Amino acid sequence: MSMKKAAVIMGSDSDLPVVEKAFAVFEEFGIPFEVHVYSAHRTPAEAREFFTHARENGFGVIICAAGKAAHLAGAAAAGTTLPVIGIPVKSSTLDGLDALLSTVQMPSGIPVATVAIDGAANAALLAAQILAVNDADLADKLDASRKKGAENVLAKNRAIEEKYNH
Repeated sequence: MSMKKAAVIMGSDSDLPVVEKAFAVFEEFGIPFEVHVYSAHRTPAEAREFFTHARENGFGVIICAAGKAAHLAGAAAAGTTLPVIGIPVKSSTLDGLDALLSTVQMPSGIPVATVAIDGAANAALLAAQILAVNDADLADKLDASRKKGAENVLAKNRAIEEKYNH
């Protein structure tokens, strides 16, 4: 069984600098992914077509990044039962609070997992964890990454202790 793909959908290409952090995570863990620009408001038919056929097209999880009204993740969740992760994108207007609230306040029955404003790396890690439910090799890679992260923090702790604790 081959690994399911992750989809990264942006509401606008201006979201690219935010979502590129997700690409790096997917590449680190060897997760195949596709990137698209679909707007919940400007291209609703094309977005719906993508979301309704995502499972049959080999996707296992969908990440949606959008700012301002940020209805993209909700539109995705309305069109598929695949897990959808929303990334609220910071805009110049309300510092991303508008996007955060639009993404996280989903009605009962249509869930969207939501990460922090501009939180693309965590969105990709959550997507990896979802895909790892049925992929032992990916789960092992995630475990190793967590262990490495802990070792890095402990090394920093030792350096601080040595410098300041006499």
